[in-house]
Amino acid sequence: MSATVTPERILQRLDWTVIRRLDGFLQGDYRTLFLGFGLDLADLREYQFSDDVRYIDWNVTARMITPYVRQYVEDRDVTAWFLLDISPSVDFGTTQARKRDVLIDFTTILARLLTRRGNRVGAIFYSGKIERVIPAKGGRIQVLRLINDLLNQPRLHRAPPTNLTTLLEAALRSIKRRALIFVVSDFISAPGWDKPLALLAQRHEVLAVRLYDPREIELPDFGAVVFEDAETGEQLFVDTHDKKFRERFIQAARRREYEINVTLRRLGIDILPLSTDDDLVKAIVSFALARKQRTRRPVK
Repeated sequence: MSATVTPERILQRLDWTVIRRLDGFLQGDYRTLFLGFGLDLADLREYQFSDDVRYIDWNVTARMITPYVRQYVEDRDVTAWFLLDISPSVDFGTTQARKRDVLIDFTTILARLLTRRGNRVGAIFYSGKIERVIPAKGGRIQVLRLINDLLNQPRLHRAPPTNLTTLLEAALRSIKRRALIFVVSDFISAPGWDKPLALLAQRHEVLAVRLYDPREIELPDFGAVVFEDAETGEQLFVDTHDKKFRERFIQAARRREYEINVTLRRLGIDILPLSTDDDLVKAIVSFALARKQRTRRPVK
């Protein structure tokens, strides 16, 4: 780790450049980010058009022959977990930063916001295998520990193909009480991760933080290059002057993006897309406002 890049410096930079701006935009209403999270069942009522389908009580619905939803009392204290995909593919980046940099900054910001209000945060690191589980705790020291462990996590040049199922199943085993869960990943993975994610979303409030770089979707014409798979090391020589190749690349990338987004939405999981060239404040605020407006949508 560079002598100039320390957990304290990163936290200080984000406190000044991001967290203070978020304070101004959200005016302390950080629960806007987590609407729908609750621990204690308060009541049952008939389903309305704007209700979240995840809260339908299917047993009561079957007895009453009309949909009923569960209502929760918001708990003052939140336990949040960060499921962090730090597999080799997150080291890709071609604009202002790598996906790993965005992962570290986002985790730091949300952990700081949560612990500053007395909540606890924990994390699970995945890099092709489970690297570590950091138990949930509160306080500034816990945030610094998360940053330190991320900075000191070795960057693998070779790793087994990413399989998010391993990360999500580890969360199912480790997180016993209802929690707020951020799955921070580029979701470039072997198939099958939707099943454990569905189980996780039934037990917890799950948000998907989708990391990407614009060059993963749009391939510029920059001549003959060698592409290397970040995980397997396999190399492929391509000529980006070839218009048909670029078109096939773009179609395949857009199909992958579409399939990931459709899967997450089918599971009822809100998606916060984060690009390597995004302004984090604008991205987080837009996400928060969209969640808030959706819950206030009038009944038709």
